[in-house]
Amino acid sequence: MKKLFAGFSMMILLLSSSVYGKGNEVLNVTSPDGSLEVTVAITDNITWSLEVNGSLVAGPSTIALELEEFGILGHDPVLRNSFTASKDEVIETILYKKSTIENSYNELNLIFRGRYSLIFRAYNDGVAYRFVTSIKDDVVVKNEQSSFVFPDAKEAYVPYVREPVGRYQVSFESTYDVLPLSGVKPDSLIITPLLVKNNDGSSLVISEADLEDYPGMFLTVNEDATGFEAEFAGYPLEEEQGGHNNLQSYVTKRADYIAKTYGNRTYPWRMIAVGKNDAELLNNDLVYKLASPSRIEDTSWIQPGKVAWDWWNDWNIFNVDFRAGINTETYKYYIDFAAENGIEYVILDEGWSESTNLLNVIPEIDLQEIIDHGKEKGIGIVLWAGWLPLDQQMDKVLDKYSEMGVKGYKIDFMNRDDQKMVNFYYRAAREAAKHEQFVLFHGAYKPTGLHRTYPNVLTYEGVYGLEQVKWTDYLEMPEYDVTIPFIRMLAGPMDYTQGAMENANRFNWRAVYSEPVSQGTRCHQLAMYVVYDSPFSMLCDNPTAYKKESESVNFIASVPTVFDETVPLAGEIGEYVAVARRKGDAWYVGAMTDWNGRQIEIDFSFLDEGEYKATVFADGINADRAAVDYTKDEIIINGGDKLKIEMKSGGGWAAVIEPVK
Repeated sequence: MKKLFAGFSMMILLLSSSVYGKGNEVLNVTSPDGSLEVTVAITDNITWSLEVNGSLVAGPSTIALELEEFGILGHDPVLRNSFTASKDEVIETILYKKSTIENSYNELNLIFRGRYSLIFRAYNDGVAYRFVTSIKDDVVVKNEQSSFVFPDAKEAYVPYVREPVGRYQVSFESTYDVLPLSGVKPDSLIITPLLVKNNDGSSLVISEADLEDYPGMFLTVNEDATGFEAEFAGYPLEEEQGGHNNLQSYVTKRADYIAKTYGNRTYPWRMIAVGKNDAELLNNDLVYKLASPSRIEDTSWIQPGKVAWDWWNDWNIFNVDFRAGINTETYKYYIDFAAENGIEYVILDEGWSESTNLLNVIPEIDLQEIIDHGKEKGIGIVLWAGWLPLDQQMDKVLDKYSEMGVKGYKIDFMNRDDQKMVNFYYRAAREAAKHEQFVLFHGAYKPTGLHRTYPNVLTYEGVYGLEQVKWTDYLEMPEYDVTIPFIRMLAGPMDYTQGAMENANRFNWRAVYSEPVSQGTRCHQLAMYVVYDSPFSMLCDNPTAYKKESESVNFIASVPTVFDETVPLAGEIGEYVAVARRKGDAWYVGAMTDWNGRQIEIDFSFLDEGEYKATVFADGINADRAAVDYTKDEIIINGGDKLKIEMKSGGGWAAVIEPVK
């Protein structure tokens, strides 16, 4: 059983000596290192502001919570008391990018007349606030006002909602438009996280954490284009089954309220992560720190790893004596490949069962034979599931397939984050955990900390991943690839589904559905296994392709999916990124660039003193012309060395570093 606290933990509560009432109050809370300061002003409403090193970077921003029978909490507020608190602890993580997190913050708790309070926290790497209500009966939340004003904004990285079915039925897979705030489209809906870059080079990332029994937060630009306002999907009143293979539920009527919920509760955290430079954002833990602790007592059965995936490569294995496709022979072949190469899992994606009935396996699949073959080879089997049929049959599905030996589920096509859908995520995670099964969410909204609360939630999509190259005309994937580590990945793990062995430069690339090709070099793909956080990582290409590329497969298999330590090395959002991660005494380094070839310097001061052997994969001299070109070398590195590396257009660099014994 893994507990929250390890090491030194302290909590101090100080009762303010002031007597409060209706009037003008200004209260402050600062981060432990003193660099961040939140100021809360209470007049006829409640506003908050954020200063970083004495400069105003956010606010004043107004907040309020409207309840149907209790009015607008935050309008004409009467402050009854305030408390400050400090905490300094170490969190032992479960299946994360580091084994421990230093969790230090100062907190301001404001108690108002009307049975509500506000909690503000200031960390060294960001700030957050949340509402708390202490109302006996259930409440109807009409709306929540949450604004984010940025007085020093240079530009924002805006992931617009594109081609929704209705305003809130979206896949959460958007690229970024880099715009001044004045250039953001009025009334457009924007998904979070969203990054704002300030004129001084610092960055602020808006997101949320501990989202439970409540809708997710979208953003819209405010009227004077100085920031953003929160917007939430109304509660679904009427739904209609449809969409891809009849797997989705479209909301045809929404209520004029956003949630019905308990009156005695905490509400989701509204947060801004702060990066004084871009590289700091690569190691931000704010979402994890704000999330509720694990509700699974024994997590030893949850095993991370990599998975051989069938859908992206369209089951296109060849040089075999059977017809490849969704059938038993094909999946046994995938299992044999995984076993031969140290890959822990094989997934059966869409097609193994009837589309709308997960209990009816198609005749071409002998599922028990596949599971048993996997057991013989030490390979776990994962099943794809459309969310709606799973929701309709959950108890029967989990009972049946857990008894057969299935390890987990890839749940897909939710494409919503209203309160009802958020509750489905929690139910799926909770019920799967009872059967000692894990889940990964595709067609999913961004992570908000559920992977801490239920560590059997291994990863999420919510990203414009490699699947897009099968059909898109978007030519900027390498730029996007070095943007998401600073924004989307800050929220939590992401299933980009990397690992393409067919690679092309910008001029040769074409979208091909059945035999897809990645944009950028081979080493760009390899580096993703280090740079991208995901305890459950796909190998998207087919076994036939991998068998011709044993060096690449051996590298992929060697990289862990969870780590003891993460060190950002360098990065500029949308340009390049470099990260080092440690597991045991081995280090793994990954670097990627956009379509601009570049040299960067890697500083190995993260290594202890001594001599290390580095197995290095680098872009070949012709990788800008033939993107599959790479070199593999072994070099000796000493702790504290610096090394200039070169990445070609759309390129990458990756290394495994082990001490010389």
